[in-house]
Amino acid sequence: MTIAAIGVVFGDIGTSPLYTMREAFSERYGITPNPDNVLGVLSLIVWGLLVIVTLKYVVFMLTANNRGEGGMMALLALVLRATKRGSKKRWLLMVLGLFGAALFYGDGVITPAISVLSAVEGLQVAAPRLEPFVIPLTLIVVIGLFAIQRKGTAKVGALFGPITVLWFGVLGALGILNLCEYPQVLKAMDPTYAMHFFINNKYLGFIALGAVVLAITGTEGIYTDMGHFGTKPIRIAWSCWVLPALLLNYFGQGALILSNHEAVYHPFYSMVPQWALYPVIALATLSTVIASQAVISGTFSLTRQAIQLGYCPRLNILHTSESEIGQIYMPWVNWALLAGVIGLILGFGSSSNLAGAYGVAITGMMTIDTILVFIVVTTLWKWSRWVAIPLVFIFLFIDLSLFSANSVKLLDGGWFPVAIALLLFTCFTTWRRGSSILNRRLAPGAIGLTPFLESITAHPPKRVPGTAVFLTGSEQGIPHALLHNLNHNKIIHENVILLTVKNEDVPHTKEDDRIKVKVLRSAFYSVSISYGFKDNPNIPEALRAIKKIPISLELMTTSFFLSRQTLIPKLGEGMVLWREQLFALLYRNAGSATVFFKIPANRVIELGTRIEF
Repeated sequence: MTIAAIGVVFGDIGTSPLYTMREAFSERYGITPNPDNVLGVLSLIVWGLLVIVTLKYVVFMLTANNRGEGGMMALLALVLRATKRGSKKRWLLMVLGLFGAALFYGDGVITPAISVLSAVEGLQVAAPRLEPFVIPLTLIVVIGLFAIQRKGTAKVGALFGPITVLWFGVLGALGILNLCEYPQVLKAMDPTYAMHFFINNKYLGFIALGAVVLAITGTEGIYTDMGHFGTKPIRIAWSCWVLPALLLNYFGQGALILSNHEAVYHPFYSMVPQWALYPVIALATLSTVIASQAVISGTFSLTRQAIQLGYCPRLNILHTSESEIGQIYMPWVNWALLAGVIGLILGFGSSSNLAGAYGVAITGMMTIDTILVFIVVTTLWKWSRWVAIPLVFIFLFIDLSLFSANSVKLLDGGWFPVAIALLLFTCFTTWRRGSSILNRRLAPGAIGLTPFLESITAHPPKRVPGTAVFLTGSEQGIPHALLHNLNHNKIIHENVILLTVKNEDVPHTKEDDRIKVKVLRSAFYSVSISYGFKDNPNIPEALRAIKKIPISLELMTTSFFLSRQTLIPKLGEGMVLWREQLFALLYRNAGSATVFFKIPANRVIELGTRIEF
């Protein structure tokens, strides 16, 4: 598990040495590579890895889990559980959490682009004449990566751990090789060098934090992926292998720059002996593909969680493994990400230019993590405020400092992940708000369950053989599809199941608590099925597990009735017109409930209505 965690959890942060030191001394920041500045930047990187990654995420954030699951959506679910329904505080925190989740998508577009591009750019160091081939080769690697997503990552994933373990071993070895030439660079462990860096460079030193933050990219992945591996393997992997390798490599780059100022233009590949350059380029490219794969898989997982929590319309989800429930493929998300990655590579042209866009999304997520986790530990878990406030204040001060330094990148490419986040945030909130309005529009036409059952008992309609399952959003009302079927066909099946699917704010619901059954009169049954935000809904499978209903639930004798509304946006109703039009667009293009709930298409009947909202 520890080896597997190295491959999945730390792939992103493991590719940061390819570009972090180079960016810190690029012309964008104007920091000269003299000994004081090199030691200052190294000190910032070292303490960033120790305080932000180690203390905040590996030690602190991994304790803030939702029944073993982490990530922005899991944290948001905890926050909503800890706050009062309908309060302004709850609304504000929900907005923050949704925007943090939306920022993850911006990171998901940038990571494959900058990681693969920075690795392939090693060809320019090995043979400058190959420079024209860097962009085409990068595009080939990226397109190939996204094209194989539909095949699943089970077989490839088995290689991720060993390859990434080897990659970190190479990072450490290269660091030691160059560190021996200039061991004085280890003085950067003293945090006073970081303080003197700010004093000497003033504003430029503060802005240079925008490059230093590149060393801690991938920290959100540590928290997001904890559900796959658990906290212990992640902590062992980080402290025993990943952190030492990263520190050695950064120290080695610093030693090389101090002994050879020309190496500042590409310090990582300048560390590599000439005979090993092409193998290291190949290994670096493979490692960046693995890092990108982790981000892509995380995006799929986050989208599924957003769907389950009701912030995103249903999308087609394909399972790529029969044994691993978390291995999924979402075609629409996959190709949208690929389009964004290709656009970034062609638009920015180099990893150095892309570095300007990197950091805003990451520091934004880090800041939101800190705010939300403070609410969880003080409200839900009743931590002492004397412990929580000082700790969170330190983290928040660091997060806001990094975010402020990166905010100057907004005009230098940083607008891109923010634009993606704003677009997705708008979609999330519009879908949530629109769904609530739609339910209110449907409520007046609904008939209560008790009056309806009394009516058909007193005046029984014609009953036909078989079982009918009607999906409904409320356990107290009669679904519109049942009323339409009765009004138009004048019949009711001999057995009727009113099925409600509930989404809980926990990762997985327990099998014993998932299904609840109420036996009603006139052969009617009320069934409630609960799913967590990481569960995969499968209604036929759930119905087959029911033991309390003395009827046959064979698919060939069961019909599923679904309601489907055609939405007509209307000025002055519910939301502003453009949001109503956006909601109608999302609704029309939402995935079929038949596919989402794994219902056989030949057993489904859809009955629809037109609704102005």
